[in-house]
Amino acid sequence: MLKIQLSGCKFDSLRTQQQPVKSRHVAVVGAGAAGLVAARELHREGHSVVVFERGNEVGGTWVYTSRVEPDPLGIDPTRPIVHSSLYSSLRTNLPREVMGFMDFPFVTLAGENRDPRMFPGHREVLMYLKDFAREFGVEEMVRFETEVVEVGILEDEKWKVRSKKTSFFNNENNDHIDIINSKSEVEFVDEIYDAVVVCNGHYTQPRIAEIPGINLWPGKQMHSHNYRVPEPFRDQVVIVIGSSSSAVDICRDIAGVAKEVHVASRSVADETYTKQPGYDHLWLHSMIDSAHEDGTVVFQNGKVVLADVIIHCTGFKYHFPFLDTNGIVTVDDNRLGPLYKHVFPAALAPWLSFIGIPWKIFPFPFFELQSKWVAGVLSGRITLPSQKEMMEDIKAFYSALEAAGIPKRYTHNMSESGFEYCDWLAAQCGCQVIENWRKQMFHAAFANWLVRPDTHRDEWEDHDLVLEAHEYFVKYASKS
Repeated sequence: MLKIQLSGCKFDSLRTQQQPVKSRHVAVVGAGAAGLVAARELHREGHSVVVFERGNEVGGTWVYTSRVEPDPLGIDPTRPIVHSSLYSSLRTNLPREVMGFMDFPFVTLAGENRDPRMFPGHREVLMYLKDFAREFGVEEMVRFETEVVEVGILEDEKWKVRSKKTSFFNNENNDHIDIINSKSEVEFVDEIYDAVVVCNGHYTQPRIAEIPGINLWPGKQMHSHNYRVPEPFRDQVVIVIGSSSSAVDICRDIAGVAKEVHVASRSVADETYTKQPGYDHLWLHSMIDSAHEDGTVVFQNGKVVLADVIIHCTGFKYHFPFLDTNGIVTVDDNRLGPLYKHVFPAALAPWLSFIGIPWKIFPFPFFELQSKWVAGVLSGRITLPSQKEMMEDIKAFYSALEAAGIPKRYTHNMSESGFEYCDWLAAQCGCQVIENWRKQMFHAAFANWLVRPDTHRDEWEDHDLVLEAHEYFVKYASKS
């Protein structure tokens, strides 16, 4: 994997405090983890902040609902969208010590509904985000049940944000049900902002694998976005496409009730056909070659399976239906761009920015450093390069990816360069870098996952790193 050089003398001198600090009126789209920390950092920098959240609570993708979309593949553009992609059994794939914001540790708290595990369930993450929002007064900045329907630039470089009210109620399962008003009842509100920070996440618009013959195949297809519990797959033959953490989790979740589970992966050799340790009915295959009208699915290894269901654990697309930049910002093969350092569109900087676009990262501290950078740039405390210099940097980055044979859709994959990128952000902001223990725990967690895909969350050997983390957290004990 290519490692992109992020530091160097060319831009090191661009951090400056020559300009007076200015307060801006900033709209933040989304009150998930990225939106919450963006609001906090913007407010700390002295900006006036309004956070738009279409739901009735903070947390974004970490707000679980058992509700799914009527289109199981999630590709119908007219479908009512369920924002969350959480499944009921989901636990974090990183230790809580690594996940937490840098100055608000994700420690175990006493309480009836708290999850003390090192790799907690999704409910514990949501409770942590709510704790964060209360601790720093972010909830007061959030307009709940308010959906952004249009963001557009004005002639004076201001931004118009059009929003509408949504309504939610909780049913007996505590699901958040969106009441869709008729068009005649919708009232839009237009407001003017100096800047917009987009934090709407990217786990809502599914990517679907292309399978020859799938249009004639009679079985059921769905995307992991609409997977919640394994029971509907009892006694069925299920194919799971993917090799990410969600695919690993879901195939094992379903294996508890299904007749057979077959995992199709692009990242293994064509001849791959292996039974997974600890299971008699869970196999790993190479990718699907074709699907057929008689219900069979043929894999590249030559194996043929008569399947009931195919689940696409194939990731998501970037999706910004509300954003109108006159074609300046585009999504091409899942490359959002052109973005300087994955955050600022060069032609619209600093008045439009994106937090949390990269993937294969340690999300919350990553969002935190990006937010500090955006807040400092908007106040004038930190200076960006010129538009020309930013575009040169973007073009050089794209050229380096192409030369290394990295597909365009992996533009925002930071599995190899994430820590270097965060160190660069910290240098721009003049703030603390990611702690060494956090980096080591991140790598240890990934190595443990490779060795123990079934038990990695409950078998942890690097206890010295946990001790070091908690010794570091002592300085924040009053917030716990």
